Amino acid sequence: MIKLAIDMDEVMADTWAKFIHRFKEREGFEITSEMLTGKELSQAVPAELKPKVHEWINEKGFFRDLPVMKDAQKVVKELNKKYEVFVASAASEFRNSYEDKYDWLAEYFPFIDWRHIVFCGDKSIIGADIMIDDRIRNFSQFKGRPILYSSPHNHFIKDYERVNNWEEVAELLL
Repeated sequence: MIKLAIDMDEVMADTWAKFIHRFKEREGFEITSEMLTGKELSQAVPAELKPKVHEWINEKGFFRDLPVMKDAQKVVKELNKKYEVFVASAASEFRNSYEDKYDWLAEYFPFIDWRHIVFCGDKSIIGADIMIDDRIRNFSQFKGRPILYSSPHNHFIKDYERVNNWEEVAELLL
């Protein structure tokens, strides 16, 4: 069976939406999509607010209540019937994220077996046939078929097969 690795943040889970909401609610700073295009979040906020990005993403509970990307549950469930689906997340980057991400997956994607959840630091360890990710750094040593999931920060990257949403993933892989 073909192995399909799917990233979590900005692919299955909408991390940007949580940050946008937090900046507005807690700091009174509104982030627009134009501000994010082609940039990392820390590049889109004023210098005095940059520490908030690091602070929030490292706090326990940050990853637990992220919104699910539209149609992700439905499409991943269908992909799981056709492929051997693995969720691959660079959770080691944020040590408090492990439990949050595991619980989030158990709630929103209960059909993914715990043995198919890969928390790592360097995704070069992933030996899947296809990987859907929003970060091209995860494709640098990947031997399979990389599929770039659109996110504001990767807007200008043109070197990869790209999907903009889960509907397009379904059209491409189902």
